[in-house]
Amino acid sequence: MDLAQALRERRTVHQFRAQPLPPGALDRALAAAVEAPNHHLTEPWRFLHVGVETRQRLLHLGIEIATGGTWETLSAAARAQLEVTVVHPAELIVVSQALAARLETRNEDFAAVACAVYGMSLSLWAEGIGTKWSTGGVTDHPRMYQALGIDAERERIVGFFWIGFAARPELDKPRRRKSLEQVVCRLP
Repeated sequence: MDLAQALRERRTVHQFRAQPLPPGALDRALAAAVEAPNHHLTEPWRFLHVGVETRQRLLHLGIEIATGGTWETLSAAARAQLEVTVVHPAELIVVSQALAARLETRNEDFAAVACAVYGMSLSLWAEGIGTKWSTGGVTDHPRMYQALGIDAERERIVGFFWIGFAARPELDKPRRRKSLEQVVCRLP
């Protein structure tokens, strides 16, 4: 798949099959990520590869944070759905940003990390592998930082990046996007 096709066709995958990635696919995606543009070559991205055992712990912690309850307080259907969401994706990468002292640099670095995530996503999509970038909620919670061993004074979690093969072979068509005329202003 060429780059233009990957840019046009990439979709967010919400449900994954329990199937491992081909050898080297994750490393190729991470190598693509670190090629992202970054002002003054700060290389602010950090990637934490989270295994299944840790994901199980994060699942239970996420339930506590999000609902104030525990795994046992959820219905069997809710537990099954959460298992599919958290455990079935082949991989989980927690993407974080090293925090620079200057606010201006932090803003530039956040843009660089977002570019890195997109590069990783496109690399995987070109190999037929889907992704989902999750932000907010439990990803921002101090207990999640603690569970992942991330020092919030030094790094900011930018999101959870779920990776795997789509459970459904046909993904939804993209929402209509605005036309170029709606978003591009041309000055003489």
